[in-house]
Amino acid sequence: MNACPTLGADTAGIAPALRAIDCMTGQATATAFGRLFGAQGALMPALTILLTLYVAFFAIGLLTGRSRLGVSALTPRMMTLGLVLTFATSWAAYQNVVWQLATGAPDQLAGLVAGTHGSATQAFADRLDRLFGAVADAAQAAAKPAPATPTGITPAAATVGGFNASTVLWLAAIMLLLGTVGVMITAKIALAALLALGPVFVLFALFGGTRGLFEGWLKGVVLFALAPMLAVLLGGAAVIALMPVADAIALSGGEPDPRGVGVLFVGASVYVALMAMALKVATVLVAGWRLPGAGAARSEAAERTARAAAAAGIAATAAVSPSSGDRSQTDERVRGIVAGLGVSAPEPALVADDPRVRRSAQVIALSDHRPAGAAGGRPRSEANGLGSRFRTPPAGPNKGIVS
Repeated sequence: MNACPTLGADTAGIAPALRAIDCMTGQATATAFGRLFGAQGALMPALTILLTLYVAFFAIGLLTGRSRLGVSALTPRMMTLGLVLTFATSWAAYQNVVWQLATGAPDQLAGLVAGTHGSATQAFADRLDRLFGAVADAAQAAAKPAPATPTGITPAAATVGGFNASTVLWLAAIMLLLGTVGVMITAKIALAALLALGPVFVLFALFGGTRGLFEGWLKGVVLFALAPMLAVLLGGAAVIALMPVADAIALSGGEPDPRGVGVLFVGASVYVALMAMALKVATVLVAGWRLPGAGAARSEAAERTARAAAAAGIAATAAVSPSSGDRSQTDERVRGIVAGLGVSAPEPALVADDPRVRRSAQVIALSDHRPAGAAGGRPRSEANGLGSRFRTPPAGPNKGIVS
């Protein structure tokens, strides 16, 4: 392997630091892959055990009838097994597909959008280094003491709220550096760590119980791959807008314009906010992403749950519904109550159309308007008026008839 530059005096600046980090993360990922699943990898016995369990579970499913032997059932399983074996045991396949897609594809996409030749990240880092150098030179020039007067007195530097121009310029330079390091460099290091552990999470895609870990790993890789791209696109515009202001302050010598210094400080604050916004946007994009297989599995599970709940509801309704003999007795009792009250059953159309009948509390619908042949369902209770509060009077002489 080629030796990578170290982070030190030779890599002073953001662009050399990014180049060194890209080189070191690539070598670290290759070394980690070889130690995990290389020729003498420590996890090769675990890979053999997992593949044996995968085949055994599929065979048990065929024997018990839970799985079927067909093209629709074998094709997804064989494709999953082949992809897992390819990316977990071949560094060439893992590097050319997973590593290149995670590190190279977002950079090329940002270059197409920004219209730059070569790496968009390196071009952005070079512009940021020029801006940082201009601001640092202006801060050093403003920090020099003013020449002494003929009387031998050195005038103090002008301050606003306890801050002079040099202090504000150094704060702006630190904010520019912190915003870039806080998002781009940390995202690249986190992405390298996830890619180094990638073969382990690829194996988790074999089983349904551990497939969620693979999905979470894939979302993390996409998150830290999109964050530098969004940082380049959002921060590039801010750097281009701040360059004329920094050049004007640098050309002013040791007495910069306070208004220009304030504008530069505000611009550096906006730059930091844009870097945080890039990470937030990448998080929102990844949070709304669902894998096709995982979504189908969730839909099938939800459908099975809904069917089970519906079957349980139907069974409970059938268990508590009265028999046909009980229904006939209930209807006879209600008819007896209505006959004793002297209230006639209205027509269905009258009950549905006349608002006065709907407002009446003594209208009781007796007839069951179900179609013929629907005797197996639950009877519809329509005695919801005044008659529903009475029970069948006990058998005996009618006390209302005076002989």
